[in-house]
Amino acid sequence: MQTPPVALTIAGSEATGGAGAQADLKTFQQHGVFGTIALTCIVSFDPKADWGHRFVPVDPQVIADQLEVITTTYGPELLEVAKIGMLGTPATIETVAGALRERGFGHVVLDPVLICKGQEPGAALDTDRALKAQVLPLATFVTPNHFETMSLSGMDTIESVEQLTEAARRIHQASGAVVLAKGGVHLPGDDAIDVYVDADRTEILSAPKIGDGVQVAGAGCTLAAAVAAQLALGATPLEAARSAKDFVTRGIQERLASNAPFDVVWQGS
Repeated sequence: MQTPPVALTIAGSEATGGAGAQADLKTFQQHGVFGTIALTCIVSFDPKADWGHRFVPVDPQVIADQLEVITTTYGPELLEVAKIGMLGTPATIETVAGALRERGFGHVVLDPVLICKGQEPGAALDTDRALKAQVLPLATFVTPNHFETMSLSGMDTIESVEQLTEAARRIHQASGAVVLAKGGVHLPGDDAIDVYVDADRTEILSAPKIGDGVQVAGAGCTLAAAVAAQLALGATPLEAARSAKDFVTRGIQERLASNAPFDVVWQGS
């Protein structure tokens, strides 16, 4: 009997299923990877308040308990890939960083969620600083979106492929991690551009923009989860980046419409 590779997502629950841990688990499943999850928070959009985020953190001890049982159940020979999504509070970040240091995963894919609209600005800033200080140094692969790329690189604006490339290189040099910086629909032109940077190469990954450059919920979560799944299957980081971009592009093409003011990626496409 074949044993599938195992991957862990440390992320928040997003009730509509379009993003967060739900998107991660569906992405793992589509790749033939057995998914495990440690929930960090519960996020639900508020239809009565312009679809803003309602954010409830999970107690840090509960997070630690989840990580303990997952890493005890699946040893390093089965589980060597962790994908990090929304953490949400400095206390959660401290707990997760400690668990990552203790286990020593072969691959840590960080989707650096730097903002939660349900938090006060001061709390969000403290969380951002803690993420950069404690989790980013442990990451082996980072997938920042346009805003996160500016924040992590220290650049005030990114309006061209050249600027996106420079930002990705800065993040790689500062962290040592492989970087897949997502320009997506934010850069001008007909293509959605992402930039891949590792110690040996820089690659421009592009795909035609879909529709009028529509932004689809769950694309970032799905991309990072697809990278993690590919790494669990034995792909190189560059192979994982290329495959993940293709996977997300198909998911956006076949996106699911809803009564919310946004469509969502369909991982089953």
